[in-house]
Amino acid sequence: MPRTPEKRPAIGRLATALRTGALFGGALVFLFPFYYMFVGSLQAEPDTSPAGAFPTSGLTLDNYRDINARVDLLGSLVNSGIFTGGVIACTVVFGILAGYALARLRFRGRGTLFALVLLVQVIPFQLLLIPLYVLIVRGYGLADSYLGMILPFAINTTAVFVFRQFFLQLPDELFAAARVDGAGELRVLWSVALPLVRPALLTVVLLTFIGPWNEFLWPFLVTKQADMQPLAVSLANYISNVAARAANPYGAVLAGACVLAAPAVGLFLAFQKHFVSTDIGSGVKG
Repeated sequence: MPRTPEKRPAIGRLATALRTGALFGGALVFLFPFYYMFVGSLQAEPDTSPAGAFPTSGLTLDNYRDINARVDLLGSLVNSGIFTGGVIACTVVFGILAGYALARLRFRGRGTLFALVLLVQVIPFQLLLIPLYVLIVRGYGLADSYLGMILPFAINTTAVFVFRQFFLQLPDELFAAARVDGAGELRVLWSVALPLVRPALLTVVLLTFIGPWNEFLWPFLVTKQADMQPLAVSLANYISNVAARAANPYGAVLAGACVLAAPAVGLFLAFQKHFVSTDIGSGVKG
């Protein structure tokens, strides 16, 4: 028996309500760990039971004061910012140049070179730790320096791949017109290609930010001075050496985790809309 016109809108509204409810439930599941971390950082007494997620009293900022007294949060944040900013700058510059060359320049061995770029992605970073440590720390003497932390992450093959794919999507007519006007390759890259790949640029920045911002192992190996360590290393040292003597070590650790997570969460919330926006098609008429 065919459905009547009156039933179809009702079924559509029901489907929309179910879809909205499922999305809302998924959002709650995703956000709950962040909520629990933030609430736990404000509790005066440690409470690891499920009831601790819904405290009725005892909220305080003492945990932030306690960890700041034992770990220089501001200095560690500055170190993390310099480390992350340097990695992002190098990743963007080298990624754009390499991605443009692999996408738009014609030279022998281009396909093989791109295959090697993809192959590098499957090599675990931990496998390279020992030769990198010997080269950078003993060979170049860059221990306890920002440059020593940044160098192993200066070139990101994922960024090269992302930029290459975006450059391949650009219309050939734009590059042909620029070359007819006498523009060189750097001029074409700067004036034609870069303004059209802003979504790729923002995507690479956001994806690159998470890695060095949360990186622990390499900065831990190359920094021995406390005033050079990024926040992830400082928090790990606090957990290992100091937390057991704190009044509320659980809350202090969560307070440090909130400080570490806040910039990353804020960055994604501010720029999430740019993941789906693109102006590639606006450069060509017709």
